[in-house]
Amino acid sequence: MKSWTLGIFVLLYLALLLKIEGLKFHRSEHTERISGSAGDVLEDNPVGRLKVFVYELPSKYNKKILQKDQRCLNHMFAAEIFMHRFLLSSAVRTFNPEEADWFYTPVYSTCDLTPNGLPLPFKSPRMMRSAIQLISSNWPYWNRTEGADHFFIVPHDFGACFHYQEEKAIERGILPLLQRATLVQTFGQRNHVCLKDGSITIPPYAPPQKMQSHLIPPDTPRSIFVYFRGLFYDVGNDPEGGYYARGARAAVWENFKNNPLFDISTEHPTTYYEDMQRAIFCLCPLGWAPWSPRLVEAVIFGCIPVIIADDIVLPFADAIPWEDIGVFVAEKDVPNLDTILTSIRPEEILRKQRLLANPSMKQAMLFPTPAQSGDAFHQILNGLARKLPHDKTNYLKPGEKSLNWTAGPVGDLKPW
Repeated sequence: MKSWTLGIFVLLYLALLLKIEGLKFHRSEHTERISGSAGDVLEDNPVGRLKVFVYELPSKYNKKILQKDQRCLNHMFAAEIFMHRFLLSSAVRTFNPEEADWFYTPVYSTCDLTPNGLPLPFKSPRMMRSAIQLISSNWPYWNRTEGADHFFIVPHDFGACFHYQEEKAIERGILPLLQRATLVQTFGQRNHVCLKDGSITIPPYAPPQKMQSHLIPPDTPRSIFVYFRGLFYDVGNDPEGGYYARGARAAVWENFKNNPLFDISTEHPTTYYEDMQRAIFCLCPLGWAPWSPRLVEAVIFGCIPVIIADDIVLPFADAIPWEDIGVFVAEKDVPNLDTILTSIRPEEILRKQRLLANPSMKQAMLFPTPAQSGDAFHQILNGLARKLPHDKTNYLKPGEKSLNWTAGPVGDLKPW
């Protein structure tokens, strides 16, 4: 009973302070510009700074796969589809490969879903190998660098390791043929086998139009202190919860399921997006991988993301000041989550909310159709532009090779 009474008192106190400060906030400025180099990078325009050649592959690598399963358009891995569509009509596209800075191979490697909508990455390595064999046989550009001036979108749970379970992903490692290419991927974790130097970490896909349709008035009070909807245990694969999310989600549930400050549940209500807009903090814990669409949803809906994923590498970290807009909680400190969040000063909460209200922050997390200035497409291009010019050592001498085409699991070597 004591904890309930204390929780309600804290929530009412915070709500009162935020309401008073919020009135001042609404009378003055609704957003806060992202200061320093991060803000400048976020607003960069990549047009004129790079040229991209898009390989025209047989439709079996992309369009035909999508025709079989339209669900891929709304999946959190859909960045591979929308990036392809964007580049086809982008001002950075060149039809002359001799003047290209970068080469892009459009392979929809995640569009293979179970009836429940879960991605099956098992064919992906063979599909990717097949596409690379094709471009290396029909164009000379791959062979000049063995892919060092090529980029691939690999939005799987663990990127180009192509497995949804970390243990298996680590065992597999990055597909050997992609070792020299630049990987554009949602997975990011420091000192991890599945994140190689030079990769560009991007947000997962979240449907922009769907989120737009659920916006509520911006002056709606944020009456929920902590919000989370999702799994705490993966009963099918890890019923005890010690392996899934490294036990962090299980710890959230066991410690706070009865805490009135925490609105947490496995149920996913129809008001999910609206509820996030009524919350002050939104939990973004790791699952099987460190990242999830909750990160995008929290930023879009102005809910301060509470990031629980040790060593995570966040999307566009050179452009988005994650330390300023979010709260980082170590996985071992989850039992102290209530103390950590209630100790954050109201003025600090308001500052984070002002930064989250900045339209450029939200725009950078989305893949809209049509594309818009400063969106995730442009942030990817900015990341590629900042890697230019390519190092001269990337170019191989005639007949020189460094990649092992027969490396990797035997199953990956079968034709696709």
